[in-house]
Amino acid sequence: MEAVLAHLRDAIERGDYAIGDKLPSEAELCRTLEVSRPVLREALRALQTMGLTVSRTGKGTFVVASTVEDPTFGDYSASDLLEVRRHVEIPVAGYAARRRTPENLDHLAHILDRMERETDTTAWVAMDTLFHLAVAEAAQNPVFRRVIEEIRDALARQSAFLNELGGRREQSNREHRAIVEALMDGSENDAVEAMAHHLDRVETTLTDIVRPPRTDTPTEGGPEA
Repeated sequence: MEAVLAHLRDAIERGDYAIGDKLPSEAELCRTLEVSRPVLREALRALQTMGLTVSRTGKGTFVVASTVEDPTFGDYSASDLLEVRRHVEIPVAGYAARRRTPENLDHLAHILDRMERETDTTAWVAMDTLFHLAVAEAAQNPVFRRVIEEIRDALARQSAFLNELGGRREQSNREHRAIVEALMDGSENDAVEAMAHHLDRVETTLTDIVRPPRTDTPTEGGPEA
């Protein structure tokens, strides 16, 4: 899927498909790129999330931008989502360290253990959102949980995006483990730092996907380094 996405994204950014152009049909793209329809559809969804294309029912997929600016996850842009997460989830982690109950800690540890064993991305993403809800619950303020519930769908979409394109799962598990350990220790400072680090890594991975470093590819027959 990553290779198909990279191919289509490069074609759009080069101008092979200009703004307003319709991409070839799914059947044609599958035949040309020699991939299955499910793989192609994942790549097309990622293009739409990046804001490069829009899918119009019964009409096809159209190019709406030539460069990636700010991916959209459900109803929210990545930048808006991250801004709110920083203002909510970082202090929430601090409150959770002070107020968590033994039941909260058991619940978080259970979710984390399942996440570390899980190999299916869809199941892992579902548990990822449950983890962040459980941290909010541990803060013992129902308003915090309601806020996370409101952005739950966007969190799941963002999580799937980062795992499919950024290979975030193992790193995220380690970051979640650090958060849980800080909560178990009852350390407000460590919990705040662990959550801040987690969101920093989310932002870095997003940036790497949206604005990947450009490397010069040697031309065929050209001098080798």
